[in-house]
Amino acid sequence: MPTTLKWPLITKQNPKSLIAESYKGLRTNIDFSRLDARVKSIMVTSAALGEGKSTTVANLAIAYAETGRSVLIVDGDLRNPAMHKIFNVSNDKGLSNVLFNTAELEKNIQQSRTMNLSVLTSGPVPPNPSEILGSRQMEALMDEVKSQYDLVILDTPPILPFTDAQVATPLCDGVVLVIKAGGESRKDIAKAMSSLEFVGAQLLGAVLNQANRKTLASAYHEQ
Repeated sequence: MPTTLKWPLITKQNPKSLIAESYKGLRTNIDFSRLDARVKSIMVTSAALGEGKSTTVANLAIAYAETGRSVLIVDGDLRNPAMHKIFNVSNDKGLSNVLFNTAELEKNIQQSRTMNLSVLTSGPVPPNPSEILGSRQMEALMDEVKSQYDLVILDTPPILPFTDAQVATPLCDGVVLVIKAGGESRKDIAKAMSSLEFVGAQLLGAVLNQANRKTLASAYHEQ
């Protein structure tokens, strides 16, 4: 994706921009990544912190919702949740409450301002995020929402510092890895991909985020 985003939801606020078109292109690439069946659930993670994965989740979800498909974002980043901030909705209750049986799922799924797009925020940050994402309750929740929506996008913490993404991999049909241009080294990116492959992840694609023309030119000429 080119340059730093001026708005987190640029796919909605400036739909004809080159950045918005990049997210639509990502949507198309994901749709054609599997010939056997339509992708129903996507996990989005990054190699490290600050790569822009949550912004990618939000804009990709909007790109899908605009095709008429019903889309649900599940904020599974129970360490540093961002969806309630991006969509300006309440996070008093959310995923963690539902999993601990202190709130009902249906009553805590919130509608965004984009038609066909709903959000299940993280809820209060728990002390054991990886155990929660790997629980039977989380598996049951994902099965339930996948039966109700055309597409579920799960936002998870970065893969190198935490195990959460690896634990959550079986919950989704495939994974999108977000990489910040000029960020992590090739060695760390390779390590992140190896970690996903180790747990049998179906890698749907990698997003080069916050890239500019100079960065892309350097990458092209690099041996």
